[in-house]
Amino acid sequence: MEPNPRSTGRLPAAFLTPGSSSFMDFLSEHQPELLPGKRQLPAVKGVIEAPHGTTIVAASFPGGVVLAGDRRATMGNMIAQRDIEKVFPADEYSAVGIAGTAGLAVEMVKLFQLELEHFEKVEGAQLSLEGKANRLSTMIRSNLGMAMQGLAVVPLFAGFDVDRDKGRIFSYDVTGGRSEEQGYAATGSGSIFARGAMKKLYRADLTEEEATTLVVQALYDAADDDSATGGPDVARRIYPIVTVITEDGFRRLTDEESSEIARSILERRLEQPDGPRAALL
Repeated sequence: MEPNPRSTGRLPAAFLTPGSSSFMDFLSEHQPELLPGKRQLPAVKGVIEAPHGTTIVAASFPGGVVLAGDRRATMGNMIAQRDIEKVFPADEYSAVGIAGTAGLAVEMVKLFQLELEHFEKVEGAQLSLEGKANRLSTMIRSNLGMAMQGLAVVPLFAGFDVDRDKGRIFSYDVTGGRSEEQGYAATGSGSIFARGAMKKLYRADLTEEEATTLVVQALYDAADDDSATGGPDVARRIYPIVTVITEDGFRRLTDEESSEIARSILERRLEQPDGPRAALL
């Protein structure tokens, strides 16, 4: 599959051979070493230290779903990066948020994007949201060998199901086990605190604006108790990444929109530091 500068410009035979509509299957057959899970790691003692992404949250509302993540990456007890990107569009109607080993997670997201695009080009149709969730599960399972060495990737997947006309959320474990979450979900080191906040504030009839406020509030609460989760950083102008997916497709809130939500939460906390959390929505 390597390009040949002396060739006539024709594609290698691998690209002309009929096969699966899965891009991962294509790589597995022709260049398996390019797949993250197929790489051989050097023998090391103990857990490999690498930057890790932390908290991702999601909440559904009538007509769509919101997926958001904080911006901090940690390496042990150190802050490795303050403005990392953790939420990415998978395609027009879905998105994935990453928690775990940052480098591998970003690579997995890019491969997942290629997987969905390859399927659409080969089959002439988009995968169902259920099918996308299953493909991501397979990719996580293929990374199990690295996960056993401390290089785990545990994403959160959300999207708008055009067949059911609703937003749906899928969570995963390190072995690729998939679960559909009802209403809201969280993953990463601060997930227990974020989930607790959403449990108190979530309603099935939230508006889009209320759902975006809910996820930022959950990230704020997670950052309050989990040192690996980064809260809104007003001084550096670093705010959570918030994305909304509806029948109109994927949309990422601008920095101005995210900062406005974060500032409103901070101001209300200053006014009512011990007040009822429900008053924040």
